[in-house]
Amino acid sequence: MPISVDELRTLGNQAVLELPKTAFFCSREYPAAIERATYLWAMEQRMNKHCVLSGFHSKLEQTVLRYLRQDGNHPIAYALGRGIQSGLAFEYERELTTGQLLFLSPFETNVAIVTKETVAIRNLLLADLADDFFVPYVTPNGNLEQLLANPLAQNKPILTLDLPANRYLLDLGAEVYQPNLLLSSHDSWLLGGPTLPNGPAN
Repeated sequence: MPISVDELRTLGNQAVLELPKTAFFCSREYPAAIERATYLWAMEQRMNKHCVLSGFHSKLEQTVLRYLRQDGNHPIAYALGRGIQSGLAFEYERELTTGQLLFLSPFETNVAIVTKETVAIRNLLLADLADDFFVPYVTPNGNLEQLLANPLAQNKPILTLDLPANRYLLDLGAEVYQPNLLLSSHDSWLLGGPTLPNGPAN
């Protein structure tokens, strides 16, 4: 690490990597109170057509992916913790056809199982490619804390939520995300959140 883009396996439009990219991470276990602010953030990204880069592995990350995919015209860079399997071309045909999606992986296609080790490599790739980060919640002393302390992530802006558990990020210099008040005041979609997809591709 860092990994050259030329060394990656890809499926989709590589021009997506030329866009400004926000890496989205959230710990697998998180308090329900963060969901509303995270959905507001996702709405802002979709309104602004801002590229979101993620492994889309945790439940909340998958929820955001489902929302970003709804209009089929949002730039997404989806990094996998395994090799790129042939079935993805069919499942994500719409986004691949419109050129709004790029799958990328540092692994060969014969790496078919996601492990703790492949996830760690995938996350380092995300940190390297990101221009900035949105991290609504990190488990104290967890893997995300370690990732954001890695030199690949340093000196890149971080947005987070104002929670006691995120004190580590705030001490790193992260800024507190302030939702767009116009969005938060009227969108009924936020009351229940988007529908969860069947499961992660990674």
